[in-house]
Amino acid sequence: MPDQDLVDRIADSTGLSPGEARRVVDDVLAWYREPVADVVRRRHHDLQLHGVRNDAAFEQIAAELRARLVAAPELSVRQLRRLVYG
Repeated sequence: MPDQDLVDRIADSTGLSPGEARRVVDDVLAWYREPVADVVRRRHHDLQLHGVRNDAAFEQIAAELRARLVAAPELSVRQLRRLVYG
């Protein structure tokens, strides 16, 4: 379930209904939760369909992965405390 503050912000800034905003947020989150292996296979297939050769495809995929947003690492309570208190 997406963060309600984020859903509200998307709804307010776009004029979407709360339900539509929730679907948009869910879709974006699902996009970024896609496992790396699935992203690589999907992008390679897409690029092959457009006639991109393997060397160029793998270079492009590597560049896309470097630019992709990533999830924060899982942090223990102790690690969180250290971030706050040093």
